[in-house]
Amino acid sequence: MSEERSIVSVVTGLLYPYVVLFGVYIILNGHHTPGGGFQGGAILAALFIGRYIVDPANDLSITRAHLIEKAIFAAIVIVPAAFILTLAAQRVPALHEPYLVAMNLLIGVKVAIGLTILVFRYAFYEE
Repeated sequence: MSEERSIVSVVTGLLYPYVVLFGVYIILNGHHTPGGGFQGGAILAALFIGRYIVDPANDLSITRAHLIEKAIFAAIVIVPAAFILTLAAQRVPALHEPYLVAMNLLIGVKVAIGLTILVFRYAFYEE
């Protein structure tokens, strides 16, 4: 049994950087292609959840993850409000693309943390 587990651990370790790269790629290119923050965040969350399934170490602080998620939510509300209220969209049209990339990145991180928290709540507090 431990031999099978070590094979799964090794394969997961080998795939980890590629899945991170793919998730970040989906997030950063969401303004040009189908996909974006939610899809890339779900890929990253699946990576964190898969890591937990392979090696169930309780190394995630759920309270810290909640704080990070709340801060990112505040940024998701503040950044568009500032972008619209400062009329930056009208004054500098070149800011549209960086704005979309920043919003996709914020949404992707929020989705990844949110889905991970959801699954870890069930895993850690199932009793």
